Amino acid sequence: MARSGLCAVGPLLLLATLVLASTDELQAAPRVFLPFKELRSTGTSHHFSYVLNTSDFRILRMDEDYDRMYVGSKDYILSLDLRDINREPLIIHWPVTQQRKTECTLSGKDVNGECGNFIRVIEPWNRTHLYVCGTGAYNPICTYVHRGHKPQSALHLQMTQMRGRRSSRAAETTFDQSALQEYVFHLEPGKEESGKGKCSYDPKLNGVSALINGELYAGVYVDFMGTDSAIFRTLGTQTAMRTDQYNSRWLSEPSFVRVQLIPDSAERNDDKLYFFFREQTSEVGQRPKTLARIGRICLNDDGGHCCLVNKWSSFLKARLICSVPGDDGIETHFDELRDVYIQPTQDTKNPVIYAVFSVSGSVFKGSAVCVYSMADIRMVFNGPFAHKEGPNYQWVPYTGKIPYPRPGTCPGGTFTPNMKSTKDYPDEVISFMRTHPTMYHAVYPVHKRPLVVRTDVDYQFTTITVDQVAAADGNYEVLFLGTDKGTVQKVIVLPRDDLQTEELVLEEVEVFKVPTSITSMQISSKRQQLYVASDAGVSHLALHRCHAYGEACADCCLARDPYCAWDGKTCSRYSASQKRRSRRQDVKYGNPIRQCRGYNSNANKNTLEAVQYGVEGSSTFLECQARSPQAAIRWHQLRDNSDRRKEVRSDGRVLRTDEGLLLRSLQPSDSGLYVCSGTEKNFKHVLTRLQLVVLGSGAVNAALQESGQPAPPPLQPAPWTPSAGQYQDLLTILSQPEMGLINQYCQDYWSLGDSLPGDARAKEVTEVTEVTEVKEQRKPRNRRHHQGEGPHHHMQSHSHPHHQGGRSPLTDTRK
Repeated sequence: MARSGLCAVGPLLLLATLVLASTDELQAAPRVFLPFKELRSTGTSHHFSYVLNTSDFRILRMDEDYDRMYVGSKDYILSLDLRDINREPLIIHWPVTQQRKTECTLSGKDVNGECGNFIRVIEPWNRTHLYVCGTGAYNPICTYVHRGHKPQSALHLQMTQMRGRRSSRAAETTFDQSALQEYVFHLEPGKEESGKGKCSYDPKLNGVSALINGELYAGVYVDFMGTDSAIFRTLGTQTAMRTDQYNSRWLSEPSFVRVQLIPDSAERNDDKLYFFFREQTSEVGQRPKTLARIGRICLNDDGGHCCLVNKWSSFLKARLICSVPGDDGIETHFDELRDVYIQPTQDTKNPVIYAVFSVSGSVFKGSAVCVYSMADIRMVFNGPFAHKEGPNYQWVPYTGKIPYPRPGTCPGGTFTPNMKSTKDYPDEVISFMRTHPTMYHAVYPVHKRPLVVRTDVDYQFTTITVDQVAAADGNYEVLFLGTDKGTVQKVIVLPRDDLQTEELVLEEVEVFKVPTSITSMQISSKRQQLYVASDAGVSHLALHRCHAYGEACADCCLARDPYCAWDGKTCSRYSASQKRRSRRQDVKYGNPIRQCRGYNSNANKNTLEAVQYGVEGSSTFLECQARSPQAAIRWHQLRDNSDRRKEVRSDGRVLRTDEGLLLRSLQPSDSGLYVCSGTEKNFKHVLTRLQLVVLGSGAVNAALQESGQPAPPPLQPAPWTPSAGQYQDLLTILSQPEMGLINQYCQDYWSLGDSLPGDARAKEVTEVTEVTEVKEQRKPRNRRHHQGEGPHHHMQSHSHPHHQGGRSPLTDTRK
C-alpha cells in the first residue's frame, strides 16, 4: 500500500534541511573514519589476542626503558612488550580463594562484576620488583611481583627438561632453578598483605596511586560500604597519614582521576603532590552537584601535634572550571572530570595540564577538553581561602588574619626554612587548615575557554593523551581522545589570527570490534604507538596512517597531519631529516596550490569515467563521496554534443545529498556527462565522472516482451509516494545518520495509519497539508579513504523504479 501524507514528501523536505551544515559542524567531523575491520586491514592496529577469562583491562604502568607495559584486569597481571603486545606476553593469574569469593557473594555482591581480584595498583618498587594491589573480592590485597622477562611456564619447562638429564650433583639443579627464578615474571611467595588504604574495595570506585621514595600515596575508599574516602600515605618510614575522616569539607564522595608529583621550586622540601578528582557538593536548599577539583599536599607533611594528628595539615583544594561563555553572560559548565594528562615541558615545575570533562544532564550533554597552566593553579592556591559563617550563608573570601606560616606551606621549604616538620606549626595554623581547606577562587583554563568542545553527539570523551610532534612549519600538540563508544579521535587545534582557534579532527578509528568505553590510554613517542585499554581488551595502533588521506599530493597537504608529508610519490611519515625539497607539508594553512606545484596537473588524470543507465520515469542515484567533510561538492552536467556546463542544483525532482545526486522521474534531457568535483582551500579536484544514459520506457518494455518477461505497468508522472519497502531502499541509498530519526517517525506514522479504520485513515492523510521545516543539529559526517582508492571505487550504480517490475541499470567503466 502506498503511503501518503507527511511521509510521502516529508523525508525529502527533512533531508533538504539536514544536509545543510554549518562550517563549525563540518570542522568537528573526522577527515578519515576507519571502522574496526578497515583499521585492522591497514596493518597499523593489533589487538591482544591471548584468550583469558578476564575483563576490565587497564593500562596502569608503562616502562619505556625496558619496553614493557603493565596491564591489570580481573584476576590477571600482564606484562606486555611495547614493540608487539602479542610477542611473548608475561601473564600472572592472581585470583582470590574460593572461600573469599563465596563470602563476597553472600554479602550481596555480583560474582562476576565485583567478586574478583580487580588489579588497580601497579607501581615500580625498585629495578627488579613491582608493588601490585587488587580489590580482592571486596577485601583489598597487595603483594610484590618480580618483573622478570620470562613467563612462569618457562620455569616449569626448564625443570621438566632438567629432570630428564643425568647429573651427578644435586646442587647444580638447585642452583639452576634459583638462577632461572630471577628471570621469571612471578608473584613473590609469602608477601601478600592488606591493601586497605592502598586500593578500594569496590572495583567501580576509581582510585589513584603514586609510589614516591618508597611511600605509597593513594586516593581510595577504605571501607566495604564505600562511604569513607581518603587520601592515604602508607608504607615507607614516614608517619601514616590520611585526610580528615567523614569531613565533607575535605572530600565529599570523590571520584579520583589522576595524581602527579609537581615540584614547586628547586627546594625538594617544597615538593607537592597534586590530586585531580570530582566530587559531589550540596548546599542548604540546593540540589547536589558535581564539581571538578584539584587538590594538593606536601610530601613531607607529618600532621599536627595536637590537632589533625596523623592527618594532612597541608591539604588544600580548588575548583577546576571548564565552561563555554554564552552570549547572555551565562556559562555552560562541564563539571564531570574524566581524565587528565600531564604534558612535560623543559621546565619540570611547569607542565601543561590537559583535562577531559563531560556533562550528562537531561537537557544538555557533551564533552570538552580544557588546558591549564601551573602558574594559574599556583595563583589560586596563593589566593584567598573560602569561608562560610554557617550552613545558611554563602561562600565568601576569608578576610580575617591569615596565621603564619601560611596554611598549605611545606615545612623546611623556601618560606619556612626553620620549621622542619608540620608538627612545629602553631595550633592556629592547624585549626585553620581543618576548617578552610578550599580556595575561594577557581582555576580557569588558558584563554578562559575550552580547547575542544562536543555537544549533541552520541558519545562522550573518556580519556586523553597528547603527543608533541615536530613538523616542517613548527611543533604541534596532537590530542588523542578516547570515547565511550570505543573510538579514538586524533585532533589538532591551530591558532588563528583573530585570537580564535581552528580544530581539525584528522581521523577517528574504531579500536574495538564491539563499542565499549575506553578506560585508559598511553602513548609511546619512542615507538610511535598508542596503547588503548577497555573492558574488552588491549590494543595498540600506530600514531599515523598517512596513506589513508589519498594518493595525491593535494590530499596529503589538505589533511594537515603533522605526522605526514608528501615525499614526491606518496603521503608518508614526515621525518625532519629529509631534504627540504622532497617534502611537501603545510600544517598551518594546508595550501596545496603552493605546496604541490608540479603535482596538481596530474590530480585529475586518473579519474575514471563510468557509464550508468536509467529508465525514463524511474529514479537513479549518482554516487560521489567527498574525500573530506571540509570539501564543498558541486555537480555539473555536460549534455551530449555540447561543451556547455550546467551546474546541477536541488529542486523538486533533483536532490543533492552528502553521498551523491538523486534524480527522480528521469527524463531524456537528463542524459549527459555528470562531473562531481570537490573544492577545499581553493583547490578543485574532480572526484567522479558519470555518463548517464536514459533509456526510453517504450524501448525497455519492448525488450522485456521480446525476452518473455511481462512489461511493467505504465509510469505515471504523479508525485512520488514510496511504499515502506521503497522508503527503506531510499534510506540505504542515502545512508545518512539523520535518517534514523526520519525512519522512526514514518514507521510510527504508518503504524498509526494501519491501526485506523479506512475513513479515519483517509481523514488523517487529508489533514496533513503543510510540512513544517524541522531543524535538527546535524551529526558530523564520517568519511573514509583508503590506500589505493580512487574516485572510481565509489562509482556504484543504483536504480529505484517506482513500479514493481523495475530493474537495476547496468554500469560500465572505461577510461
